[in-house]
Parts: sequence; C-alpha cells; structure tokens
Amino acid sequence: MSLKAKTLFISGGSRGIGLAIALRAARDGANVTIAAKTAEPHPKLPGTIYSAAEEIEAAGGKALPVLCDIREEEQVARAVEKTVERFGGIDICINNASAIQLTGTLQTDMKRYDLMHQINTRGTFLVSKMCIPYLKLAGNPHILNLAPPLDMSAKWFKNHVAYTMAKFGMSMCTLGMAEEFRKDGIAVNSLWPLTAIDTAAVRNLLGGEAVASMSRSPEIMADAAHAILTRSARETTGNFFIDEFVLKEQGVTDFSKYAPGAKGPLAGDFFVPDEVFEKTSTKVARTFG
Repeated sequence: MSLKAKTLFISGGSRGIGLAIALRAARDGANVTIAAKTAEPHPKLPGTIYSAAEEIEAAGGKALPVLCDIREEEQVARAVEKTVERFGGIDICINNASAIQLTGTLQTDMKRYDLMHQINTRGTFLVSKMCIPYLKLAGNPHILNLAPPLDMSAKWFKNHVAYTMAKFGMSMCTLGMAEEFRKDGIAVNSLWPLTAIDTAAVRNLLGGEAVASMSRSPEIMADAAHAILTRSARETTGNFFIDEFVLKEQGVTDFSKYAPGAKGPLAGDFFVPDEVFEKTSTKVARTFG
C-alpha cells in the first residue's frame, strides 16, 4: 500500500525522526503539514519548517509549513484548519514533538518539568484531539505517537522521573485513545526504536559522537512508520511497536544499512523492556537504564 494523496499532520517535524517520516511519505506522493516552532536556523539544531518543506517537495510530496507551538491551543487549532483548507482533510496524525531533560528530582526545575509535560503529554493529547474530528472522516485514519512501551520498571524512573512521566503520558494517550476511538475505525499506536537514533538530541544531550556512532539512522523509524500507516486501521490499533520488529514482519532481515558505520554493539534505547532485547539477534549494549 501507498500513502499517495494521504495527508499527514506531523508535530515537530522539521528535523530528525519527524522529518524522516515526512520524507518517506513524500516519496509516495503524500501531503504533509510540518507543524513546529523552528522558523529560524539554530546553531545546534539544523533544519526549519521551511527547509523541511523544501525537502518534502523535492521528494515528491506536497508540503505545508506552519509555525506552531503545540503548547498553544489556538495555534494547534489554526494549524489543523490550515491543513484542511489546503489539503481537504487529515488522514494521519503523527505526534513526534517531544522535550527531554534527564535530571533527577532535585535537579529538575519546575519550568523544565512543565515544558516536558506541556509538549509531550499535553501536546500529544491536544494535537490528537484537534485532528480526530477530521480523522473520523478519513478512509484509513491513523494516529501514531512516537512513545515507548509502558514498562513500569523502577529503573526507567529513578534517574529522571519527570521525563519518564512526561514520555509515558504520550504512551497512555495511545492506550486510552485506541479503545476510545476503536469504534470509529481510528488506529492509535505507538512506535519506539530498539536502539538509539542518531538525532540532534543524541548528539547534544545523550553522549555526543560516541553514542551517535552506536545509533541507527532515523530512516529505520521512517520505514517502520510507513509500514504501520499503510496497514488497515481497523486491524492495527492499541499497539506499542518497536521499529526493528515491525520491519522484520515486513520481511526485512538486513538492518546494516541503518547503521553503516557501526563497529560494535548498538546502544539500546530508553524504555525498551528486557524481554524485547532478549528477542532480537541485534547486538545491543544496555546503554540506558
């Protein structure tokens, strides 16, 4: 199946995994709204909504860059309205925007706590809420949250409880909305990487070049997302997918193209349950957790 002529609304898609998902859809001929805050280049965060739009158009899709802070309800509502005005509806909602700070309780100031909860949990809830009336009208509607499995192990909380709470809030949106909107035929799923992904967050916050060299490229998440979004929505909901296993179901056996420079074990990502690591033949170092 293809995403040709489907309309995707992606939060925070000006770089990294969000942009990779957008470009994969664009190669099918999809319409993509990039709803993000970055209008001007940042020295440590390459890419803006406008450069992302140019890449999407060059890849074969149609793009709508919208300056949008998903903490602001009116901005999200307007971004959704602009998408519908431009493309006629919304078929897919990708909740990609996220904020991270890996600090303990005493080291986490409340401004940063609020930021993570406003973007991760509240932002996912808000963007989904605004898109759902249009998803109900779509032929094969999907919500895909870039959120982890709900692994209630203390090791994921003890060093950064504020971040974990905010990220798991996104996962709880998946859990709840999948059942709430099952009758409407809207698929609500989460997708999470088995390994670290080479993004600005990894390079700036999670170990720099050392961890980046043990990471896979964002394209593995894009290919996994494409595989999920082209499935029947009524038959694919309420799942916490792991990228590698989605692609294995598609028949992929060689994952080396996603980490061509890796010379040893890859860095296992946050929040991946131990039993998931035990099911893979990929050599993974338990870098986090």
